[in-house]
Amino acid sequence: MSPCTLDESASGVYIISATPFSDDGTLDFESADRLADFYIEKGVSGITVLGMMGEAQKMSPDESEQFLVRMLKRVNGALPVVVGVSSAGLDNLVHLSRFSMDQGAAGVMIAPPPGLGTGQKIYNYFEQMFIALGPDVPVCYQDYPQATRTEISVSQFNRLVADFDQLVMLKHEECPGLNKISGVRDASDAGLRRVSILCGNGGLYLPQELARGADGAMTGFAYPEMLVAVVALHLSGQHDQAEDIFDAYLPYVRHEQQPGFGLALRKEILHRRGIIASPQVRAPGPILNETDHGELDRLIRRIEQNIEAL
Repeated sequence: MSPCTLDESASGVYIISATPFSDDGTLDFESADRLADFYIEKGVSGITVLGMMGEAQKMSPDESEQFLVRMLKRVNGALPVVVGVSSAGLDNLVHLSRFSMDQGAAGVMIAPPPGLGTGQKIYNYFEQMFIALGPDVPVCYQDYPQATRTEISVSQFNRLVADFDQLVMLKHEECPGLNKISGVRDASDAGLRRVSILCGNGGLYLPQELARGADGAMTGFAYPEMLVAVVALHLSGQHDQAEDIFDAYLPYVRHEQQPGFGLALRKEILHRRGIIASPQVRAPGPILNETDHGELDRLIRRIEQNIEAL
């Protein structure tokens, strides 16, 4: 069991890690080491590996385990590491969850299977999954209906919180979904166990999500220092200063949120920052052309000017 076990008090920025590949598409473990060091240096509170934007769906089970072990070894207990274990097969999910916890992970992140359809079906799935995992595996519920086509209501999520103590976090990235954050927080104010809420969507709505009661972000972004600064300032009550920093990066935040394309942009920035050796997105995936690079050049210059002005 990790000394950094995930619980309801989690806050700050849990960065969704990219997965570095070499130009030939193989895992690049040296870049993975630099990436872990980079995230720690930028002040994140935790790291999440094998997420959807970590290209977990394009990796074999062996590759997933190898990458997980390498990241855990590099982090070496300095921060909690959460592992995305969502799978169409419950046995596969349980295997990777137990492997992750045995290797020192802090907890696991699980999204419901696509198209479950009703709240009762979602509840039944998670009940079965919690029983299979056992009570000692902390779970983050990934609520991303844009990708899973499965929507959970506030009342159904709160029912899961009431019935299963190992559910300690909501990764919120429904869009639009600010009222869901308010609904979950209202329930905890009324006496329901309070769980952590960290938000995704590349940080696109982060100031509003924090104002609604989120505890931070769990997302990927090429400039994690922005997320860290915005969350820290907001949680300390400096809301306007937080939004000033957010606004300085907003043009690129928006640009990186292009579905199916944003990961290539994120990896290109990480490559330009000297963190990963190659910006390769594992096939099938987008490749930036000359025009894309020109747009990115201008956005980077604008960010630098905005930050200097602050």
